This record gives sequence, structure tokens and C-alpha cells, in this order.
Amino acid sequence: MLNIIAMSDDIDDGNGILKGDLMKVIHVDDLSGTVYLRLFDGRTSRITGLAEGTLHKNDVILSDGNDWRVVPNELWPTSFLTSVVRDVLEDGTVLGESGSALLTLGNSQGIPVSENFTVEIDGSSDIRRILSKKPMRVRPNFDDPEISASSFLVKPDVGGLSFDDFGGYDHVVSRAKDLINTQLNRHDELKRIGARPVKGVLFTGLPGTGKTHLARIIANQANADFYSISGPAIVSKWVGDSEGMLRKIFEHAEKSKSGRSIIFFDEIDSIAEARSGNSNESSRKLVAQLLTLMDGFSNRESTTIVIAATNRVDSLDPALTRPGRFDWEIEFGLPGIIDRLEIMRVGMRRIQCDGDLPIFDVALRTHNWSAARLTAIWTEAALIAASDQRSRVAGEDIAQAYERVARRPERDK
Repeated sequence: MLNIIAMSDDIDDGNGILKGDLMKVIHVDDLSGTVYLRLFDGRTSRITGLAEGTLHKNDVILSDGNDWRVVPNELWPTSFLTSVVRDVLEDGTVLGESGSALLTLGNSQGIPVSENFTVEIDGSSDIRRILSKKPMRVRPNFDDPEISASSFLVKPDVGGLSFDDFGGYDHVVSRAKDLINTQLNRHDELKRIGARPVKGVLFTGLPGTGKTHLARIIANQANADFYSISGPAIVSKWVGDSEGMLRKIFEHAEKSKSGRSIIFFDEIDSIAEARSGNSNESSRKLVAQLLTLMDGFSNRESTTIVIAATNRVDSLDPALTRPGRFDWEIEFGLPGIIDRLEIMRVGMRRIQCDGDLPIFDVALRTHNWSAARLTAIWTEAALIAASDQRSRVAGEDIAQAYERVARRPERDK
């Protein structure tokens, strides 16, 4: 607290550098001659015994604790903090959200603000100006339509993917059809029998073996609402947001108009790794929330199935992979020669080709190739044909494309 009435013009260190603390006048009591000041860090002070008119509201002074002097207002630091107005109370109090904190904002200039306005505030949380009449946030707001639960809903394509578009892997396709026929189409019969429906299906296998592709086909063929979720899309750095988004997705799926829904987690290992002493708190809470939501299926009238894909099944939390949560595990191995031939045939149906193509030779030569690597041959072949200004893929294009893909270095799986 300052009780100094002196004013000095010599508050410097002899080298022209001003010393002391900047203070702004926030109130002048002319009767007592007391001036109240606020420092930039929010602390307050006062000067007493001043003559009327010496200082005025919003004047800026520099004080070293003994003397003070008036300095230009431009020396007062300008804050770049922002806040989103959350509410304006009946008494005029403005509540703002800044980062993860809820603040009471000052409004000394009487700037007209409303809910969801984005404003700039100074170090004392006083509103300086309106930046936007819409909310601008650093953190995601899961109530916004762009990132709400419905934003994860994928609409099926009319005449889109079918099981004919999945080459090879007859045992995998058969299991996927069983999932649709028994768990979705025969849900009422299972309920009358008293059988517990399958809650979750885990697709495991090396990268590029078709796990995500099959999930998209199931979405198109099941006549069910399909929610596609990748790990990075659901994980938030803000405590509680990821769990809250998961709950909203499951609640949205439960209200499906068709009464059936599929929630697909791609790369589920990125959000559901095994909990240990080294796991952070947010990761443990996210896994616990997923377990709780899957356990709640038996209490729901609608049919909801969780499908998850991973190439790191050993890293998943054991509580998630046990029967009763993920009841089925469908493994996608590397395709055999018959599978590879069928994958090449499926690719051939999608593009314009000459009749005689060496796809059997390719199937023989591609031992231990994944489905994705095989499919890349068609991409390369189409590029070769297009560069020659041809509208159809020829046999020599396939041969060159095979050589190009074969020369690519294989990464560790």
C-alpha cells in the first residue's frame, strides 16, 4: 500500500531506464484525496492525500515504492487473453470461460456483450473489446455439431460396398455374415430364447489385411446405424472430455431409429491399452468408461454391437478382451494363394481392363503380401496406363506395377 503524496520526475537508474511497478488508477475519491490503483498482476494499492484533479481514472503511474510519476497510458501492458462469455447474470455480472477456468469478468467500459461472445480481457480480467459474436475455443466443445456424437455417424452408400467387394478370406466373410444374421436380424429370437447377445467383435491381424474394409462392408449390409471412431478423434487433452464423448456416442446409438447400431473403433489399441502403474490417470479412466458402457448393453432394448480393429491385440487391456465384452475374435491372417487370386479379381472388377491379365502369375509371386499391398498393384497399373494416355489397363501394366510395388521396402509389422 502506498501512502506517498510526492511526485518525482527522476524515477530512473541514471541510464534512462525507468524503475518500479506500473499501476493503473481504478478509482479516485475526491473527498479524501485517496486514489486506488491496480497492478498488472491484480494486486491493489492506494495513494493518499492528493489534491483534487492530480490523478484521474485510467491514468497509469510508475512507482518505485517511494516516489511515483504519471506515464503514458500506452505503457500499460496489453493482454492477449481471450474469454468466451458463458452467461450474463441479472445483476450485470459477466461469467466467462478462459481455458478450463470460469472467471468473473469486469466490464468497466460497459461494452454490450451476450452469451457465447468471444472477448479480449486484460490482466485484471476486464473486458477490453469484442473479438467475435461466436465462441472461439482452444479446447474442443463436444456440444458443437461438428464434433458431436452424430458427427461419428457414417451414412451407408446406396448401392455401396457389399461382401462381393471383399476378396478372399472366406472364413472371415462367413463369420461377418453370421454376425449380421444372428446378432442383428435374429435379435428378438435370441431374446426369447434367453441367450445373451454378442456385445463386441474384435478384428485382429497385421496391417493391410482388410479389417477396416470389412467393417465398412458390414455397415453397408447390416441396415444399422454405423459409428466410425478412430483413437485420435476421441482422445482429448481435457480431463473428462473423452469419457463424456464416449457416453454420448453410446447414448446416440441406443436411440437409433432402426433399433440397431454398430460402433466401430479403428485402432482401438490407441485408447484401450492395458492399464498398469505407468498408465496415466486419463487413460485408465477412458478404459474404465468403455468397460462400463459395454457392460450396460444387456439393459438396452436396442441392438448395439461394438466392432474394434487392432494389429496389437496383446497390448489391449485384458478386462476388455475377455468373453462378455468382446465375445468374438476374428483373425485376419496374410492371404493364401486362393485369397490373393480373389483379391486381384475384385480389383479387376473396379477398373477398365483388357481381358487377358496375368493375375494368376501375380498371385503366385506374392507370397506373404497383404491385401493392401496387392491392391496397390492396381493403383500403380492405372497410373502407368494413364501416363500413356490409355483408358484401359493392359497386361504389361500389371507386370510393371508388380515390379514397382515389389521394390518398395517392407516395414516392420
